[in-house]
Amino acid sequence: MKLRIDKEDDALYFHLDDSAIVDSLEVAPGVVLDFNAAEQVVGIEMLSVSARSPDLNLNSLQFETA
Repeated sequence: MKLRIDKEDDALYFHLDDSAIVDSLEVAPGVVLDFNAAEQVVGIEMLSVSARSPDLNLNSLQFETA
């Protein structure tokens, strides 16, 4: 898994694996799911991240597992 933040485009992209993306679907305004050939979700993109969470600090992320 990979998390990429593009400050210039104000976007966050979460890669679940390295499968080739064959289709995408915007499931909510500015939220896009990417699918591989097996129709599995392999990526999630969120646009306008700073507007969604104005107090978000893109320089510091916290990761938790359960």
